[in-house]
Amino acid sequence: MAELTHFNTQGRAHMVDVTEKEVTCRRAAAAGEIRVSPETMAHIRQGTLNKGDVLAVAQVAGIQAAKHTWELIPMCHQVPLTGVNLTFSLGETAVEIRAEVTCTGVTGVEMEALSAVSAAALTIYDMCKAVQRDMEIGNIRLLEKSGGRSGTYSREE
Repeated sequence: MAELTHFNTQGRAHMVDVTEKEVTCRRAAAAGEIRVSPETMAHIRQGTLNKGDVLAVAQVAGIQAAKHTWELIPMCHQVPLTGVNLTFSLGETAVEIRAEVTCTGVTGVEMEALSAVSAAALTIYDMCKAVQRDMEIGNIRLLEKSGGRSGTYSREE
């Protein structure tokens, strides 16, 4: 079992010191979904919600969330991101959200990818809540990561 690194010798939370870590190219991909009714999906597809283009706003929200993850998650480092991309797949009753985040640095970008997906899903909820309140956000997960000492991870789906 892996050792938890966010606790000091007294068992209190601390920010991990990454000073001595090697600078490498790091990448992470995450995904999640928001389940909506067919009526809400029709609004998303047709762009007929009063607040505007749902996916365009969710795209910007996801990028902003990735860039500001260090301000939201207490033990995250401020990471100089080199790329953030979100894509959306529309099903009959779900929007699948995927975020890919990259950097060249000393710590990974998994939390940034997960934050991007979460914020995009929350933004879709906010944009659509006038027509549906029982939407469900879920299945937010890390898909893959690469770079750094711990190597490559790829989720088996």
